Amino acid sequence: MTKTIVLIHGAWLNSRSWEKVKARYEARGYTVIAPDWPFDDRAPQALRDSPDPRLARLSQNNIIAHYEAIIRALPDQPILIGHSLGGVFVQHLLAKGLGAAGVAFNPAPTPGVALGLHAIVSALPVFGDFFSWRKAKVMSRSFFARRFAQTLPQDQLEAAYDRYIVPTPGRVYWNGVVKPLKIDWAGQDRAPLLLIGGGKDLIADASMTKAIWRKQSRASSPTDLRIFEDRSHWTLMDKGWEEVADAALDWAEGQTGKLAQLRAA
Repeated sequence: MTKTIVLIHGAWLNSRSWEKVKARYEARGYTVIAPDWPFDDRAPQALRDSPDPRLARLSQNNIIAHYEAIIRALPDQPILIGHSLGGVFVQHLLAKGLGAAGVAFNPAPTPGVALGLHAIVSALPVFGDFFSWRKAKVMSRSFFARRFAQTLPQDQLEAAYDRYIVPTPGRVYWNGVVKPLKIDWAGQDRAPLLLIGGGKDLIADASMTKAIWRKQSRASSPTDLRIFEDRSHWTLMDKGWEEVADAALDWAEGQTGKLAQLRAA
């Protein structure tokens, strides 16, 4: 059974967003790797003040290739855990035969699945700027407070934004609608996958998570779904994040344990 986890962050965040989850999983005896996207490997304030010009040209293909190289260099197949767009990348990496198990938290729009209303509204700041495909965009503080982390207490919003929010390439949004990377739902030979959604998510609707689960369930490998009705998109840093993080790793341990038993039989 693997004792390695790779954490994959989504848009508007970098690896700092995993700091609490990483420490919790390490306390359970895991080696936890939380790589940044290319050109995202500085403190959020520094990235907001002076983003690397190359960030604007970063595509979903570039990011997936970045993580694929990291995973292939590991001595064994890790558990893959991603949030938001990172949850989409987990699905693509699993489809490539990587990972011992995968968990996608609040997965962003995945090709072949209809967009939810909240996802459409939340994408307007990017798609409303036609030239965003060649820009690194910065989330506004009001958007963060109203839609991204709306369940945070008002007195915590400013500090959370300052600590975690980074610019993101508009190109990764456009990649989802212009010649998107597709998944062969039934034909893929992948590791088990758990999809976790939030009933209060205003970025990636829970209905969309359920639709992804129905598509992924065409695969022959185990595909499970869990919806936390009181959770927002900020689920892994909001109050009660420990329950959500533990649910993901408990499930992954159960799946990798079963595979280990089958191989030993």
